[in-house]
Amino acid sequence: MGVYFNPGNESFTSDKNSKIYIDKTGLLEYLNSVLGTSNKCIAVSHARRFGKSHAAGMVDAYYSLGSESSSLFDDTKIAEYEDYRKYMNKYNVIHLDISSAWDFHKEDLVDYLHKIICEDLKKEFDDTLDYTKELFLLFHEIYVRTKTQFVIIIDEWDCVVRNSENEELVHRYLQFLHSLFKSEESKAFLALAYITGILPIKKIKDESALNNFREYTMLDSYPITEYYGFTEDEVKELCTQYDMDYETVKAWYNGYLIDGKHMYNPNSVSMAMDRHKYDSYWKNTSSFASINTFITLNYEGLKDDVMTMLSGGEVMVETESFQNNLSEIYSKDDALTALIHLGYLGYDSERKSSFIPNYEVAKAFQMALKTGKWSEISKAISRCDELLMATIDGDEKKVAEIIELAHDTYSSVLKYNDENSLSCVLTMAYFTAPAYYNVIREMPAGKGFADFVFIPRANAGSRPAMVVELKYNKDADTAINQIKEKRYQGALSGYSDRILLVGINYDADGEDKKHHTCVIEEWKE
Repeated sequence: MGVYFNPGNESFTSDKNSKIYIDKTGLLEYLNSVLGTSNKCIAVSHARRFGKSHAAGMVDAYYSLGSESSSLFDDTKIAEYEDYRKYMNKYNVIHLDISSAWDFHKEDLVDYLHKIICEDLKKEFDDTLDYTKELFLLFHEIYVRTKTQFVIIIDEWDCVVRNSENEELVHRYLQFLHSLFKSEESKAFLALAYITGILPIKKIKDESALNNFREYTMLDSYPITEYYGFTEDEVKELCTQYDMDYETVKAWYNGYLIDGKHMYNPNSVSMAMDRHKYDSYWKNTSSFASINTFITLNYEGLKDDVMTMLSGGEVMVETESFQNNLSEIYSKDDALTALIHLGYLGYDSERKSSFIPNYEVAKAFQMALKTGKWSEISKAISRCDELLMATIDGDEKKVAEIIELAHDTYSSVLKYNDENSLSCVLTMAYFTAPAYYNVIREMPAGKGFADFVFIPRANAGSRPAMVVELKYNKDADTAINQIKEKRYQGALSGYSDRILLVGINYDADGEDKKHHTCVIEEWKE
């Protein structure tokens, strides 16, 4: 048993012993179905913290001759399959984490990988092998001797391609991969290749190292979608187990629509359950930098599309032109596609549209805007919490003032001239409200449709429920009267002991350039 050659099952043991563990061993049945076939090369590219490395540790434990893993798998889903034991711990496994090696061996990466694997091989084969040979030749010789094929796992394989500007180094690395996965020798010794990355395989001219891989991405990962991220049913079960409100968890962490399945960020859901707190657990400096890198590009229509998504809308995106390289962004569509692969946008394959997937990601955009170049939008977003509290406190003057700022900020982008545009501006103005409210636009209520309904979530504390009605070139009192006459507030019956009625009017010809007025009343039967 070595670190890189025939590793043990410690990684999967640790995951399985964790407080929160979701059984994803069904993936192994799929991998078993492609062992030794023309589809044996699998490339999974998903956003960070979607369980790729956890899956790699599971693959180790299941296939590696360096383990005896019956006790780990006998009570899992894979054990229900007839061929469960046929493949377990029957293969020579090579497992490499390229990101760890890259941190310290940027210039001699291929030589370093050769060195550490050979050190492991010597523990098993002593000096009976010629360790000056290329690895693929060593693997073939071992296969000829033992009649045992190899399963090769490379985590973060694209680290070199994403981060290196040294073309010679990238070329040598890709040739190294070619020898492992496409050489004549590998046709004999290779049973399965399983590689993971952030981006899909880069289209590199004259390089064919990985063109025999089947790719599973944030755009399309059928039929293994459910094994990367948590499904809705899995999250509902966790919410029951940890006494967390499912609708609030859904608002914070749902939204990745992959092959028609709603997938949740597993790291964020696990953190929320463990700490019993709804929060943004995906916030770090690289997140802000990644978002700002792309949303501030000066491509026509990009800023409009970002604002549309931030205000709750979707935008069409053409994903085919993206070169799977973060340094080769040539259009608005490339920028949006990059954000989809990085997990900062969701993608609806049927509608071919992108969107902000959930409140946690919206918060990442909010923080990115505050640290980036969109100073006027940052100023408006920074007052969202203040606007929400002013509304709850009934401070009509302050509400009108902050919405006036939102109008001035977003009007050129959202073409502010009617109630629909005012609705979009209000969505942005109350940008942080979804942390505590289920905010529903055009909700059926009473004798019509309420423009906005704010339904308190389980973590809302004493915050009231609210109905917000918008008017254009009328007055705020008219909005309040409409709420009462059509009994929109009835839609909030049972949600809160306190209901606020909020009327907001935009007057295009307002005096002294003050266009907004607001009236707030507490509903009493």
